[in-house]
Amino acid sequence: QVQLVESGGGLVQAGGSLRLSCVGSGTIFSFNSMGWYRQAPGKQRELVVGINQGGRKNYADSVKGRFTISRDNAKNTVNLQMNMLKPEDTAVYYCNAVRNGLVYWGQGTQVTVSS
Repeated sequence: QVQLVESGGGLVQAGGSLRLSCVGSGTIFSFNSMGWYRQAPGKQRELVVGINQGGRKNYADSVKGRFTISRDNAKNTVNLQMNMLKPEDTAVYYCNAVRNGLVYWGQGTQVTVSS
């Protein structure tokens, strides 16, 4: 059974940094794409950034220049470095992976940015 296990997150002041990591287990095959979504209270889940096997990245406009995604295909790992955090970045962040049309989600990790 494929699982995505996240780590990182927490509480940080505005302007600070956090790093999220996600490891996919239960498969020896690489995911077609991996990425991060987030969901703030009362809002829909939204894409933060995605990266495909070729390394092409798709960032949400709100995080461009502040967040950086990296991926290790061999280890089915994706990381998200978040810099210059803002209070509006506060949300539950979910790791996402897609392989052969199947979508997998992590359990979510809370990121809280205080002003």
